[in-house]
Order: sequence, then structure tokens, then C-alpha cells
Amino acid sequence: MSSPTANRVKDTAKSAASKVENAATEVVNNPKQAKNDFLHQPIVRAALPFVNGGLSGMIATACIQPIDMIKVRLQLAGEGVRTGPRPSPLTVTKDIIAQGKVLDLYTGLSAGLLRQAVYTTARLGFFDTFQNILTARAEKRGTNITFAERAAAGLGAGGLAAMIGNPADLALIRMQSDGLKPKDKRANYRSVFDALKRITATEGIGALWAGAYPTVIRAMALNFGQLSFFAESKAQLRKRAPSLSESTRTFGASAIAGFFASFFSLPFDFIKTRLQKQSKGPDGKYPYSGLLDCARKVIRDEGWLRFYRGFGTYYVRIAPHAMVTLIVADYLKLITA
Repeated sequence: MSSPTANRVKDTAKSAASKVENAATEVVNNPKQAKNDFLHQPIVRAALPFVNGGLSGMIATACIQPIDMIKVRLQLAGEGVRTGPRPSPLTVTKDIIAQGKVLDLYTGLSAGLLRQAVYTTARLGFFDTFQNILTARAEKRGTNITFAERAAAGLGAGGLAAMIGNPADLALIRMQSDGLKPKDKRANYRSVFDALKRITATEGIGALWAGAYPTVIRAMALNFGQLSFFAESKAQLRKRAPSLSESTRTFGASAIAGFFASFFSLPFDFIKTRLQKQSKGPDGKYPYSGLLDCARKVIRDEGWLRFYRGFGTYYVRIAPHAMVTLIVADYLKLITA
């Protein structure tokens, strides 16, 4: 005779098998309803903003990576010198191609994709989560969410995501700047994981968070400009131009967001690039001790306007990336609603 415990195990197994069979039948007979049931599970609803954010960021990075490569090289050109030849995006592009091949413009793509998988997943996920909480709170008060609340959501999401994504961001900068060194001093990283492993081995795990302070500030500035202005612009367009289609509002709002994201974040991006690229000199010291020291030395040696060198390239990199990211994220929200 079977024991009571064995019978309970059998009953549990039968029940589980029955549930799986019913679920499979529902998927076959009514796939749309099955999809909706899955997407509306609490854990899936909580995860979707993060998944959609990561996917949209990775798609945008795959499109914009060559422009990002040129932007980094422009920021590192003429370091420590106030005068001298001023490279243009065209000359930088020619130099990169002349030294290797066209695919060199995609140097660091693996790091860029990893960064988006971590950073954009976090920042868009946190922003949507914060905004949903603030919207629900405003509805309870019988009011609308304010721009200040959207700004706070953007700043918070950007700062948290930047801390999480800093190692991948640092690896990206190291990979993109490696070609500026003499051939005998290049690291020749094979991939982002190779870069992370070697940086940790030679400089310590703390080195992966080099430049984290300006990275966080830059991310907060960028997300304030991008996410806050996107959400606000879209809300205003919906209110003041109701005849516009949803896709037109999304496109217009993303273009506005791209400009403000570029304007607010470029000085911090410039300092972040310098800090993450630096390596110890013959005296065993780094050129810059931190954000303020870097800013002071750039102003002293290169002038205030150096912070905005390459603004055109930066805008061409940030604005399309922001637009592609926000448009794809909006589309993903639509099909997973």
C-alpha cells in the first residue's frame, strides 16, 4: 500500500501536470489571451520597464556606435594643450580608417552593448517605476504629475543606473582610447570581458569605478534633460496639439529631449572621459586626482570652451541615440501593454 506522503506527492505531480497541460492548450487555442495573461502577471509588469529599456538602449547603441567612437577621440585630442591644430569629426574619422579599417569605428561595441544592457536597463526601468509611483500618487490627490516630480525621477534614475553601469562604461572608454597610444603600449583588448578582467588584475577592482563621481553627475544631467523633458514634452504636445498622432508626438518629444540631454551633460561627459582614460605617469601618479582637479586643469590649460569641444558630434551622437531609445521603448510599451 502506498503511504499518505507518497499519495500526496502523486496528487501534487498530477495537479502540476494538469496545470501545464491546460496552459499549453490555452497557448495553442488562444495565444493572444495567453500572452496577455503572462504580460499582466505582477512580476512581469514590474520587470517590463527594465527589459524594454535595455532592449531599446542596445538597439540605439548598435546604430550610433561609430559616432560615439569619434566623439571620444575628439575629447581626448589635444589633452593639456590650449592651442594647436583642432581636429574635426571628419579628420578623426579619416585617421581611424587610415590606421585600420572601417570596422574600427565599431571598436568597443561589446562594451557599449553591455553598458546599455546594464545602464539603460536600470535608468529607464527606474524612471518608469518612479514615474508610475508619482503618477498614482498624483491621481489620488486629484492632480497631475508635475515637471519637478518628473525631474526628480530622472535625476534619481540616472544616478542609480550610473553607479551600476560604471565598470562597463570605463571598459568602453579604455577600448576606444587604446588606439591613441603608441603600438607598443596598447592593451589590444579582445572584448569587454577581457578589458574588465585585465583592468581588475592590474589596477584592482576599485579601478572599475574610476570616474564614478562625474559619471553619476553626467548621468543625472543627461537623464534630467532626456527623460524629464521627453515625458513633459509629450504631455504638453498631447495637451496642446491633440490632433497630432502618437508617433508624431513621440518623435517630436524625443528630438526636444535629445537637445537638452546634450546641453546639460556634455561638460560632465568630457570630464568623465578624461578621468576614465587616464593612466599613471612615470612618477606613478594620475594626471587628475578627481572631478574638480580635472575641471580646474582643463580651464587653466585649455580654456572654458574645451568642455564643449565636439558639441556638434556629441549632439549627433546623443540626440539620435535618445530618439531611437525613446521611440523603441515607447513601441515596446505599446506592444506589451
